[in-house]
Amino acid sequence: MACRLAPRDVMVRPRGPARKAARMIAGIGMDLVNIPRFAELMERRGPAALRRFFTEAEVERCRQSKSAPESFAARFAAKEAFFKALGTGWGLGGRWTEVEVVSAPSGAPGIQLTGRAAEAAAERGVRGIHLSLTHTEDTAGAFVVLEG
Repeated sequence: MACRLAPRDVMVRPRGPARKAARMIAGIGMDLVNIPRFAELMERRGPAALRRFFTEAEVERCRQSKSAPESFAARFAAKEAFFKALGTGWGLGGRWTEVEVVSAPSGAPGIQLTGRAAEAAAERGVRGIHLSLTHTEDTAGAFVVLEG
């Protein structure tokens, strides 16, 4: 015998003040980066590529990592995923270095915005950003949810 639930049994809807505080998804984005290909690009372009794509703090953190190529590729994927979620692409949504992947004390990844990227997010009503990073031996991935 199968158990069937009515939609009202599955969905909990906030009431009163909690309803006003309810947030909506303002955008989602995901990106995959081929790690060996990205590492080759970084080697070929050298320090100029690091300065173009990453903040000094990101470069320092990635260089301290046991797996720097994976760390750089995952951060790049996060930036791409953010711009996709924003719906602007990186040119109109800001520069690569205005989207910084940071870590909470717990180690959870997050995104910190500055400059045009912060302005573009504010214009779209973004009140929160959620980030998930992952990688395999040859692919780094990121998923971003913008909360409005």
